[in-house]
Amino acid sequence: MRLENGIVVGSFPSDEGWPFAKYLGACGRMVAVNYVGEELWSYFNAPWEKRVDLAWQLMEIAEQLTNNDFEFALYLLDVSFDNFAVGPRDGKVIIVDAENVLVADKRLIRQNKPENWDVWYESKFDDCDKEACLSFSKEILCARATVDHNYYAVCQNLLSRHATWRGTSGGLLHDPPSEIAKDGRLEALLDECANPKKRYGRFQAAKELREYLAQLSNNVR
Repeated sequence: MRLENGIVVGSFPSDEGWPFAKYLGACGRMVAVNYVGEELWSYFNAPWEKRVDLAWQLMEIAEQLTNNDFEFALYLLDVSFDNFAVGPRDGKVIIVDAENVLVADKRLIRQNKPENWDVWYESKFDDCDKEACLSFSKEILCARATVDHNYYAVCQNLLSRHATWRGTSGGLLHDPPSEIAKDGRLEALLDECANPKKRYGRFQAAKELREYLAQLSNNVR
């Protein structure tokens, strides 16, 4: 059981397919959610097949929180290996720390049409010397209909070579098999997703990365 702010887990329940821990109840400002499993960090040196599957799930979570039928964008403002857990039975990745999630109502944004609301927003790569850095503007996230923040957060802080945590580097997809490393596509997609060189490059890289990871995951199963 984990105690955390319950606004998100109560409003976006796991029973309806949201990737958060199951809400159990509340007492005052404290909320109880179920124990999911070990932190994502414990899988940092798991077999390649397992890490590929986890990476694919993380990108799917980024997509679900960004684009969904409810027209709410849920932006992850604190992304690290300790904020996700993996179910011991089903291997499902779940967000266990939902305290730093910003919720934007896309319908309201389209209705109110704030300045530049329809201009795609590209998050700025943050090459800082600390762990789990993210650069963002809450005001902009709440005022744009199309934002790449979640792709940026997952790629930079969890998957790519830019990810650092507890003295490690290389991200969850470190040390790929030789044939994948030689091919170079995975590294190129991760780099473009974390620190894009093309305008709006992260949007396309994230889409291709999800597809490529799904392909790799199917191949190793």
